[in-house]
Amino acid sequence: MRHDKLERELNLILMLTENHNYTVQDICKRLDISRRNLYYYLEFFRLAGFVVEHHKPYYRIRKDSPFFRKLDEIVHFTEDEAVTLRQILDKTGDDSVQVQRLRQKLDRLYDLHILDSVELKQQLAHNVSVLYEAIKLKQVVKLVGYSSPHSDTLADRVVEPFLFMNGNREVRCYELSSQMNKTFKLQRMQDVQLLDLVWEHESEHRKLHTDVFMFSGEQQQMVTLVMGRLATSVLREEYPRAERYLSEDGEGRWRAELPVSSFIGVGRFVLGLFHDIEVVGCDAFRTYLKQQIQKMDSWAV
Repeated sequence: MRHDKLERELNLILMLTENHNYTVQDICKRLDISRRNLYYYLEFFRLAGFVVEHHKPYYRIRKDSPFFRKLDEIVHFTEDEAVTLRQILDKTGDDSVQVQRLRQKLDRLYDLHILDSVELKQQLAHNVSVLYEAIKLKQVVKLVGYSSPHSDTLADRVVEPFLFMNGNREVRCYELSSQMNKTFKLQRMQDVQLLDLVWEHESEHRKLHTDVFMFSGEQQQMVTLVMGRLATSVLREEYPRAERYLSEDGEGRWRAELPVSSFIGVGRFVLGLFHDIEVVGCDAFRTYLKQQIQKMDSWAV
């Protein structure tokens, strides 16, 4: 019956989204289906907009598939929210059946194994607490033993912290030695020490903005697009956060006035659907597009 087939499809989606690795043999045995039927389901999922990954010998469905992104905004938790919930549950000291079930559900859906280390949890909690106090009192801190993979160094950093980011896993700071705004990850700090110094560079603090295309920067520019139905549908499905910037422009056209941190993300979107998009705002963006087209034209020669 059709409802039995639908139940099997839903169970397969759940399996491939769990925080586990399943081989073809595992999936077929658990759902009692043939390999042929499994490959049929996987192809159907791809056509329906799910991103199916195959890292031999395992199959998974990526959680950033367009369908899941829309569902996440309605009923689901982001990774940052899940981490925060898990930390709250661990701090309650409550070991009731209900709390254990909540932990199990979070662990099944998210990769939270990093929180299993008691020492790491305590150090992270300490770092957050000191940074929170520093931001509240506008004081300077020392990030002790900060590990930077970019410069391959382990050094102390004296900074003015002013903004938590990414679910309290990162903090935006003004670094005194370099006189630059930087983002630091709490997990790379061996310790955080509150110094008896107050901020002196608050006017130079710059927040980091992340646009709908997931590119970040201290400054943003407005890009205005007028789009047809195809481009509008793709924008809504692949970048749900763009919905707030959309408005009807008449005759089946939509206008998107987007604050962007980089031309790379929006440029990739426009160039991919250039036949259905008109750029009506931001001369700098139009110049960027022309340069990209010239580069592509030179490669084609």
